[in-house]
Amino acid sequence: MTSHSLTAAAAGTWRLGDLTVNRIGFGAMRLTQNGAAFSDERTPHDRDRAVAVLRRAVELGVNHIDTAAFYFSPLRSANELINRALGPYPDDLVITTKVGPGRGPSGDWTDWARPEQLRGQVQENIRQLGRDHLDVVNLRMNGNRPVSELFGALAELREEGLVRHLGLSNVRPEQIDEARAIAPVVCVQNRYGIGERRADSQEVLRMCGDLGIAFVPFFAIAGAGRESGAVPEHEAVVDVARAHDASPAQVRLAWTLQQGTHVLAIPGTGDPAHLEANVAAGALRLTDDETARLTALGQPTGADVA
Repeated sequence: MTSHSLTAAAAGTWRLGDLTVNRIGFGAMRLTQNGAAFSDERTPHDRDRAVAVLRRAVELGVNHIDTAAFYFSPLRSANELINRALGPYPDDLVITTKVGPGRGPSGDWTDWARPEQLRGQVQENIRQLGRDHLDVVNLRMNGNRPVSELFGALAELREEGLVRHLGLSNVRPEQIDEARAIAPVVCVQNRYGIGERRADSQEVLRMCGDLGIAFVPFFAIAGAGRESGAVPEHEAVVDVARAHDASPAQVRLAWTLQQGTHVLAIPGTGDPAHLEANVAAGALRLTDDETARLTALGQPTGADVA
């Protein structure tokens, strides 16, 4: 499918609280990575390319960017790239961040944050992004840890005005209920994609739709081993892509968006051509038969352990 004339508006919109976003957004994690979760094998020139990709995303109508202070490599930080590329920010741009995981200066993952440490994580995101508050902060959970005291700490920051809206990441249905008893939840980020669904994925998807909460899948394109080529693409995905003169990645994004009007996509890339193709996928409409065939692929997996 052609991409040069398509914008993020083609996918439609959804509201994160009082903030309206196009359903095709942008995930910033890949701006700092090359393969492994903590590596930097690229040349310094790629900093300029990352800035160019971010600016092009906004030109294409992307007004929802997902990031985190722990998205960094030895030479660059996703938040600081966003600040450099887009500040002063457009009025309609919504930046969503995540807190919870701890990461040392050398990139090593440390223990999950305690409630009293979440303020510092929020403030670090604010500093790096050059903002006076954060639009949306997602609490990233790890396993069976209780939500209440952590989400309560974020709710206090929301009351203070440091955070406008709150969301959750990597959670089960009962954890969503637990958080909603404390403060409003505007979005849920869980792993979800063709053949990449958790055992409770459909329940979470339906629950979010019923409650008016945005469901924001991560790894909707890149699954276990697929990006590296270790795992071949499903034949069904290739067939559907061929029928629409599209790429498998575009088909995966289109399928994701067709799971509900409350579903948002945040594909990430450092490649300008891939960015345009991702945005164009918002206009791709699969048939009911194609959607059903793709949905049948794979079995739900266990809950994430981040």
